[in-house]
Amino acid sequence: MPTLASYLADPRPMVRLRAVMAAGTEPSPDELELLVEQCAVEPDLQVREMLTWALIRLPAEVVVPRLLRELDRPEPQARSQALHTLSKLHDSAVYPQVAERLTDIDPGVVRTAWRAAVVLAPAEDRPDLARTLAVQLGHGDRETRLALSRALVGLGAETIAPVLAAAATHRTEAVREHAADTERLLHDPDAGSALARERARREVALGRTRSAKG
Repeated sequence: MPTLASYLADPRPMVRLRAVMAAGTEPSPDELELLVEQCAVEPDLQVREMLTWALIRLPAEVVVPRLLRELDRPEPQARSQALHTLSKLHDSAVYPQVAERLTDIDPGVVRTAWRAAVVLAPAEDRPDLARTLAVQLGHGDRETRLALSRALVGLGAETIAPVLAAAATHRTEAVREHAADTERLLHDPDAGSALARERARREVALGRTRSAKG
């Protein structure tokens, strides 16, 4: 008889998706290890989302400690998926461990840590988190900048107002621009796509200018 392990080893994403869905429909702590291990290697985004759903259906007291162990795994996907799943469990007690990943060596893990930290940070830690995130303003590609803007906006207008005000007068133009983009996103949640397009146009124009000068 096929087992969850055999289904998860199937090369067809739909087979794996259905297996994880079945595991989440009738959650069993006995399947925790298999589900967590699959998170580190699963190539399909939809299946990974279903893995998160299946995991949060299990008792938090067994899931949370197991996910925290994943944060020290060498595989970036294991760390990122654990952060994502922890954010869905809404247990603010794990915020210190999540905050440690804000300086992860992998950019994708860092972006996931931003989102998770915003969800999990206790009220008293949110101003410090805003300052930590604001240090990254002006850095990274347009995807990273938009992700950071969204994370900052998630902290709320009152929390991020001081850091945006400081960034607006920064000596570096990229920081000032990023702060302005974040301010726009704060007041217009639908501005994300427009900001991404505008950033792309800026990068293209800057590239052409550099080429001309070179």
